[in-house]
Amino acid sequence: MSIAAALGPDKAWAAEKDHPKFEMAPAASYPSHQISEKVTIGASVYDSPEKAKTAFGKLNPYQYGITPVLVVIQNDTGQTIRVDRMRVDYVSPDGGHIDATPASDVRYLKGPTNPKMVSNPIPTVPRLGRNKNPLDAWEIEGRAFSAKVIPPGESAGGFFYFQTGHLVNSRLYLTGIADAGSGRELLYFEFPLKSDPQ
Repeated sequence: MSIAAALGPDKAWAAEKDHPKFEMAPAASYPSHQISEKVTIGASVYDSPEKAKTAFGKLNPYQYGITPVLVVIQNDTGQTIRVDRMRVDYVSPDGGHIDATPASDVRYLKGPTNPKMVSNPIPTVPRLGRNKNPLDAWEIEGRAFSAKVIPPGESAGGFFYFQTGHLVNSRLYLTGIADAGSGRELLYFEFPLKSDPQ
């Protein structure tokens, strides 16, 4: 499944036209996954330069203190499920919960590096130029999880961002997935974030 398929028709066109495709595997194929009530959730931590390049190009969010976690959800319930109120937490080995940072806020987490001095043609005090913030990149929001509902038999995926380094024996905790018709919330998901084979 391409990221464009998970973004919807309008965003998908722009994503495919202007940026390289990013392919996601089926949810059950990730070493970190759980199946409950015919919903499969798979996850993968993007904490290496090689993996980051496949999703973010030249940007490696991990080197700026942001751990991107790809989450893919497959709905085999036979009913549409809502994921617009889903909450995703990164759980550290000591049990502490770290909330996902909204993708739209990630660009503000790392300021530009050393300002450059820009010469001014008029002999006054030099102006300070500002370098582009490395986290202010299309891929951060463009590849974030944005689905609202997932129809039966379909899947959706995208990234969640956490202000932490990836820790061994950490887990992913998801709540708020619900049956769209009845509003009944599915049981929570919690599973270890294992390393993907290289």
